[in-house]
Amino acid sequence: MNIVLIGATGFIGTALLNEALNRGHAVTALATRPDKLAARERLTARKADVMDVAALTAQLAGADAVLAAFSGHAQGDVQSYYLSGVRNIIAAVKEARAPRLLVVGGAGSLEVAPDVQLLDTPGFPDAYRASAEGARQALNLLRDEASLDWTMLSPAAMISPGERSGVFRLGGDQLLVDGAGNSAISVEDYAVAMIDELEKPAHRRQRFTIAY
Repeated sequence: MNIVLIGATGFIGTALLNEALNRGHAVTALATRPDKLAARERLTARKADVMDVAALTAQLAGADAVLAAFSGHAQGDVQSYYLSGVRNIIAAVKEARAPRLLVVGGAGSLEVAPDVQLLDTPGFPDAYRASAEGARQALNLLRDEASLDWTMLSPAAMISPGERSGVFRLGGDQLLVDGAGNSAISVEDYAVAMIDELEKPAHRRQRFTIAY
């Protein structure tokens, strides 16, 4: 497929880029610093600004799918900047008539009990609160879309560098934990699940999650 990946130099974006290229897809990688990306076969690196909807729309033209790994973590007001970016990405995808949008979500909006989300539990780290709230609101934006073919993949509570095992569990809106109460996934296996969804859609207009 011809994929446009927004946020290709970030923590999760890098893993998505590697997985997509390794499976033979052609990737146009959009980033604020495309010079950070080494030249690779089937990779086109371009500078992008999610705040420029017109330019972003032009960069999405002809894509079979758009992967959004945009985070906004480098900005001062993470939540506001992230939500503005997601709104612009949605608008650009629709204007460019890209067939699908797959979005990197957060774990904070996953339920740990009926009607209780992880973000709202005591002890949720303040350092991640703004980005988690932004991701929760982004999910609501997607759910309000009447016709957009979207999917969001929320990681486990802990996502970190590790191995590409290809062995994991998928779920819906509930946080997945193991027998010891841990919720974790490697960024490599997260990328496997996302590209699996790209190739064989199973969660259209839904959010799903992943953990060991």
